[in-house]
Amino acid sequence: MALIITLIVLGMILLLVELLLIPGFGVAGILGIIALVGGVVMAYYTQGATTGHIILSSVILCGVLLLWYALRSNTWKRLTLHDNITAQALDKPENKGIHVGMKGVSITRLAPMGIALFDHIKIEATAREGIIHSSRPIEIVKIDGIKVIVKENTL
Repeated sequence: MALIITLIVLGMILLLVELLLIPGFGVAGILGIIALVGGVVMAYYTQGATTGHIILSSVILCGVLLLWYALRSNTWKRLTLHDNITAQALDKPENKGIHVGMKGVSITRLAPMGIALFDHIKIEATAREGIIHSSRPIEIVKIDGIKVIVKENTL
């Protein structure tokens, strides 16, 4: 009887670990199910049908109660991220002093993206159409979020 109880308790613990700590369904969950089923089957074979039914009912009841307690407790609050991420990877071009109509020069080939220089500020730029070779005069025609769109200045 001690082996049956040990298997059932171990199975419940492994299923809770799988549910609360380990993402996905893996080895701990499979071992937990095997331990639970093994304990119940062993109870039926060694203790008889009546005791097997009682143990199966107890396992189901304990499983539901443990799941209910685990889901309603503060366990999820301790495991979730509470901080909001507000940082941005790139700063807006307007914050750097870049605006529509500025004239500059392409540092690298813009095919369609590359690096451009505007008033000593290097920024990633996108050619509006075609390819703009390096060291060519360019002009900003549009700023879309953090994307700077330029055209070749043919003056």
